[in-house]
Amino acid sequence: MTSKTTSKPKRLVVAIDGPSGAGKSTISKILAARLHFTYIDTGAMYRCVALEAKKQHIAVDDEAALARLCREIDIRFQWEGKTNRVFCNGEEVTEEIRTPEMDMLSSAVSAVPAVREALVAMQRRMGEKGPVILEGRDAGTVIFPQAEVKVYLDASPQVRGRRRFLEQQQRGLSGSLEQVIEEIRKRDLNDSSRAHSPLAQAADAHHLDTTGMDIPEVVEAITELIREKAGNGD
Repeated sequence: MTSKTTSKPKRLVVAIDGPSGAGKSTISKILAARLHFTYIDTGAMYRCVALEAKKQHIAVDDEAALARLCREIDIRFQWEGKTNRVFCNGEEVTEEIRTPEMDMLSSAVSAVPAVREALVAMQRRMGEKGPVILEGRDAGTVIFPQAEVKVYLDASPQVRGRRRFLEQQQRGLSGSLEQVIEEIRKRDLNDSSRAHSPLAQAADAHHLDTTGMDIPEVVEAITELIREKAGNGD
């Protein structure tokens, strides 16, 4: 398929949701760079809260302390080449938040209502000017329910586990493929069964199963959806 140039609309929100390991971050980063949109990594924001909670010895069931942490935390993103670097309270934590421990801890803190309310408000402020691409597990259902483009990325637990396993190997982390797949299944259960903003597909989202797709195919499919909404799909 021949690639076209998509003009940059003044206001357009693209919300990409889906379970852990579906490729949301990878695809969103490529799309943002390709279309010159602002990229909001909502998952990284929860990971920052999880990391800071660990550093401050705050228990995941201490909602008051977590609420205080969220009022004080400063989270920023900065592009360097093709890397979206993450800063928490002035310290770069790009790699530190991408560990199996932070996978599970961020899932736990994201279930706390005070945390979600604080970060959703922060994410909405970030996305006010647009155009933006944001990804997470409630981007199109809670953060921006009126997003012009909503995509739900999915894949089998085995495929998602294999992708996450390869990512961890590249970062020098230990663990078996079977262990990673089991962690993916547990994360799915935690995220979909939590009482506050559970993982769910928005009724008007485009479901995209990436099990048999490569990254360029997924990027092109979503780019076409954005072109259509921006009025450049001819």
